[in-house]
Amino acid sequence: MPRTTSERTPARPTSAKQRQRHARILRSAARLGATHGLERMQMHDVARESGVAIATLYRYFPSKTHLFAAVMRAQILRLDAGTPAPAPGTGRVEAVTELLTGASRQLFEQPLLALAMMHSNNVAPVGDSGPVRRTDEILGDLMLRTAGVTDPTERDRRVVRILQQAWYGLLTTVLYERSSPEAAQDGIRLACRLLLGPPGHREWTGSTGGGPTTVREDHRPT
Repeated sequence: MPRTTSERTPARPTSAKQRQRHARILRSAARLGATHGLERMQMHDVARESGVAIATLYRYFPSKTHLFAAVMRAQILRLDAGTPAPAPGTGRVEAVTELLTGASRQLFEQPLLALAMMHSNNVAPVGDSGPVRRTDEILGDLMLRTAGVTDPTERDRRVVRILQQAWYGLLTTVLYERSSPEAAQDGIRLACRLLLGPPGHREWTGSTGGGPTTVREDHRPT
């Protein structure tokens, strides 16, 4: 029985044949994960469907956590490659909102797979070149590019990280059936407006007893 400890460093495909095998494993895992979810999916089923030996599967992915973290990375890479530049005149709030709401709709179509990927992305070991770290970096760079930020400052990256975490949290509420997809999409729009909107003053729509409250919003990507 292959050892599945997460302490083992996953092998990386180097040849064209190995990369094809690696991609085939990820596609099989995505299909099975969409049907069975993280807990019920078996690694032996992934090996059988992808046509590889179980030892080969464990060499690339020591655990289901490693496997689904890699599936998420692959999906974010496809999102990155398939996202065109915003149309001229599109504001950063509108552009990033469309990016995140569109990605959310795709995830909501396969909730079991989405849960498996997000859980694995959160708990998988993070190394200097681990898949979890790279996934967040790829998504962050895509969000910055979509916002039209070509030379991001550390504050820009911090704002994007906060927006990513807000997005993950809103997705999780839907996937655990604590909120509706519509409410999550509204939350994404609000988070984008608050974090990416123009600097200046904003009035709360509620009242504190003495009239609307005005707060300063300084944390904006430049």
